[in-house]
Amino acid sequence: MLYSEKVMDHFTHPRNMGELADADGVGQVGNPVCGDIMKMYLKIRDGVITDVRFQTFGCGSAIATSSMATEMIRGRTIQEALTLTNAAVAEALDGLPAHKLHCSVLAEEAVKAALADYYTRRGEPVPPKCAVAPEDSCPLCGQE
Repeated sequence: MLYSEKVMDHFTHPRNMGELADADGVGQVGNPVCGDIMKMYLKIRDGVITDVRFQTFGCGSAIATSSMATEMIRGRTIQEALTLTNAAVAEALDGLPAHKLHCSVLAEEAVKAALADYYTRRGEPVPPKCAVAPEDSCPLCGQE
C-alpha cells in the first residue's frame, strides 16, 4: 500500500478543516512545483493554541499532513508548536512516500507562518523558529 491507514484516515476524514474568522494568526504557504497551498488559522489564549483550522488546496497527502499538524498543535503552547517539525508530522502519519514528504514540510511551514503572523499582529518580534522558506522555492529541493 502506498499510503498508511493514518494518511488515508486524515485524508478522508480531515480534522479541523475550515476557516476561523476571528483568528489571532493566519499563515499561508505554497509550493509552486506541486501546486499545493496550505492556510492555517490559530486562536491563541494565554500562550496556548485553543483552536486551529486549515484550508488546503492540494493532494491527499497535503490534506492529511494539514489535518495531522492541527491535531498535533491544538492545546499546545506557542513554544511547543514552534518545535513542530515536518519529520514529526510524517512520523505521526506512519510515514509518507518520499515524493510526498514536501507536504509535511508545507504543514510545518504553515503552522510557523501562522505563528509569525500572530507575533506580527501583536507588534512583537518574530522568533527565529517561525521563519519559513521563501515562497518562490521548494523547501525540500530548492527548485523554483
